[in-house]
Amino acid sequence: MPPYDDWNKIEEEEDEELQDDSFLESKKDVILFCIDCSESMLELYDDPNYEESVPTCHLYTALEAAMQIEKRKILVGPNDSVGILLFNTTRKAEVNRKQGSEIKKNTFLFQPISALGAPMMQELIQLLDAAREDPNELRTTIPPLTGKRVAISDVITSCNWVLRDGAPKTATKRVFLITNEDNPNPGPGSWQLMTSARTTLIDLAQSGVTIEPFFISTTEKPFDVTKFYSSVLLPSNIGDEDDSDEADPSVLPESISISRIEDLLSQMRFHEVPKRAQFSVPFEFAQGLTIGVKGYGLVTEQKKGAYRYFVDLGDRMEVATARTVYIDEDRQVEVDKSKMLYGMSVGETAATADSDEDDGSGVGTRIVKAGQRPFYTADDIKSFRTLGLEPGIKLLGFKNRDQLRFEDNIKHSQFIYPDEMAYSGSRRTFSALLKTMIKKKKIALVRTLTRRNAQPMFCALLPQEEKADEGGWIDPAGFHLIPLPYADDIRSAPIEKGLRASDKLKDAARAWIDKLSVKNGAYPPDSYPNPALAYHNAQLQASAFREQYDPESFEDLTEPKADMIHKRAGNLMQAWKVALVNDDSADMVSVPPVTGSKRKADVSVDEAEIRSKYETGTLGKLRVDQLKDFLKSKSQPVSGKKADLIERVAEWLDAH
Repeated sequence: MPPYDDWNKIEEEEDEELQDDSFLESKKDVILFCIDCSESMLELYDDPNYEESVPTCHLYTALEAAMQIEKRKILVGPNDSVGILLFNTTRKAEVNRKQGSEIKKNTFLFQPISALGAPMMQELIQLLDAAREDPNELRTTIPPLTGKRVAISDVITSCNWVLRDGAPKTATKRVFLITNEDNPNPGPGSWQLMTSARTTLIDLAQSGVTIEPFFISTTEKPFDVTKFYSSVLLPSNIGDEDDSDEADPSVLPESISISRIEDLLSQMRFHEVPKRAQFSVPFEFAQGLTIGVKGYGLVTEQKKGAYRYFVDLGDRMEVATARTVYIDEDRQVEVDKSKMLYGMSVGETAATADSDEDDGSGVGTRIVKAGQRPFYTADDIKSFRTLGLEPGIKLLGFKNRDQLRFEDNIKHSQFIYPDEMAYSGSRRTFSALLKTMIKKKKIALVRTLTRRNAQPMFCALLPQEEKADEGGWIDPAGFHLIPLPYADDIRSAPIEKGLRASDKLKDAARAWIDKLSVKNGAYPPDSYPNPALAYHNAQLQASAFREQYDPESFEDLTEPKADMIHKRAGNLMQAWKVALVNDDSADMVSVPPVTGSKRKADVSVDEAEIRSKYETGTLGKLRVDQLKDFLKSKSQPVSGKKADLIERVAEWLDAH
């Protein structure tokens, strides 16, 4: 297996990704909506979301979903880019319209890939408003291709060209394919077209682009993925030659098939945020045996977007570039950060010390005398934190799985997956270790350093086997990287006596809990957004598009539905309360609350301050507890009155 510094290591990944997590915010995400505009997508039907009988079509729903995603991207990802490509249409680009690259025939670039902004979206908003008033507006503006269809290979090729010309090279590039046609290229030659589509898709994947399909399926026209797309879009990673014989090529996850048109936007929001690796490091098994892995965060808090400073230039507003500099107070000049020294801020400063010297470079130096504190460079501080280790994961050993206790999980874990692009054979070696640990019910102990400025940690590797549930969600195969606590991270519980509920009381509680359980036993966090954040984003969105915002229209999806709860389990909850009161094992004696004791203020003073007061004859201004703390630190007796303590401190300072 090639070493880490060998030619096989991809150099495109900048070293800054190992420095901190800021790249998670700065790395751009590019989404290209690829929407089918065929006759079936333009067929009108009554929209159930409106009280009036207003006809709509699948194309309108797809464009509206793209508009909603663009609005959300402006708030949560202002640095991201979005484009819209339409296929199976006869519309041609205008002379004054920027079409980008020469894309295939019967494809039209409605929105080139560019940074999001309100002016760019006005055309799409106006088109949707006009289509709501006149159902035939979309057919007039985007005429469908009749009698034939564009080959999917040409559609994928057009997507590749558009992304190549408009998307940044370091961005995460994805294509959202929306269609309701399960057999786009029927008739003779379909097998050749299917093979061509598969080949172009592999080329697209090798360039770093992934396709996320959204198939529209209705009762009148169900979507059958086995006719075409199951042979083109495989559920496993493209190019995974090791597991290609285990996957069923005729089956695609049901989660990508939209059973109802109303689910299109909600399904897109699950795929809205790309899976970005938090770190990419080598995983060392033993001397000379190393693979590459990527780490992903499973839990991330969504926060408000960072504010920016703007400069008023009169005719326009420009974003101000923020830069942090360090200024020498005496010379009022910028200081080179690489020449800065670090040390504890006590006593006399380096600028006023008698030992200051100038070596001719303009940088003051200070000779550290015996018994005084030293200064350290940035490299020294970095070596203290990382212990001189390079980012990576090193395998230390194995333990039985039952030795990993619940209280060992003090913070949320990360999920690691093999990185075949860093080391050839990483996926095969990773899979072998995973299967063996699952078979033997083992966990691994590793030493972890994920970034260059992080601290080394000891972690447990908990293997996870790939599985799928009834809802179609798949738990990927990989390892959970669980940081292990140190001895002082775990405190003993103050509870001395524990009470256990009886079986009858448990059954009474289980009765109403089952009535209020979430479907499929899984909680979808994307379906219940943070209400404070959602309210803030809704106001920003209305302000950006100059729309009137009605606060009464905001709906808090996290608010409990009290009427439904009482209707389903009100009687059962009342019965459980009665059983709880009458149960002998329940301790109903009220326990007085324990008030927290106040922590004493930090009254300690450093030696430099006491010595300065001694030299000025003001030791009497110190308190008794401060004098005693100083004497304790010097192993001196602390008995006697304040005068005795002052005399004892003075004697020690004279001797030292």
